Amino acid sequence: MNKPKILIVEDDPAIRNLISATLEAHDYQYHTAMNGASAILESASYIPDVMILDLGLPDLDGVEIIRRVRSWSNLPIIVVSARSEDSDKVEALDAGADDYLTKPFSIEELLARLRVALRRVRYDSARLLDESSVYVNGDLKIDYAAGCVYIKEQEVHLTPIEYKLLCVLARNTGKVLTHNFILKEVWGSAMASDTPSLRVFMATLRKKIEETPASPKYIQTHIGIGYRMLRQ
Repeated sequence: MNKPKILIVEDDPAIRNLISATLEAHDYQYHTAMNGASAILESASYIPDVMILDLGLPDLDGVEIIRRVRSWSNLPIIVVSARSEDSDKVEALDAGADDYLTKPFSIEELLARLRVALRRVRYDSARLLDESSVYVNGDLKIDYAAGCVYIKEQEVHLTPIEYKLLCVLARNTGKVLTHNFILKEVWGSAMASDTPSLRVFMATLRKKIEETPASPKYIQTHIGIGYRMLRQ
């Protein structure tokens, strides 16, 4: 089995060396880039499975790198940045990042986020090979052709909005989706005033698909940012 290939984009030598040593110890292949120009070049030539990206680079802002890479690649991008404001996280995620980790971070958490990203890569690859129109995640099943949802093979009746929400999350399993992204996908616009409605629909959806809505196993909340469908 081929080792996963990771591109580390980080201009701080200490952090770059820490991540490199960690990846090597856990049997990952990796390349490093110290600026935005190298990051874009390496993402096209090295063809990594995942990019770990610092936003504060000397030549290009990391958000601009995300936008450029997203213009031609669906490569999972995990941001690791000292920028901790929700607005910074939303900007990076809206630009196309898959996940956001704030410095200082624990190595265990970085490895966990990396495993999530790699599961998404494997899931996307399997989905491309699968001609069926059925999504299965643990006890949750969506029959896209029939427009039906099942939990433990029992049909769950969803409203049209709830069904759209679930499909958007399912088609982006493992990826943090911002409120703006979800609002655009489901309602066609992203007005801040619509966010409370999104929360209401998300709560009703959880009541229907989660065994314990207060401790959800499918839909994870990222406070102030958005939601993520977890792979079971």
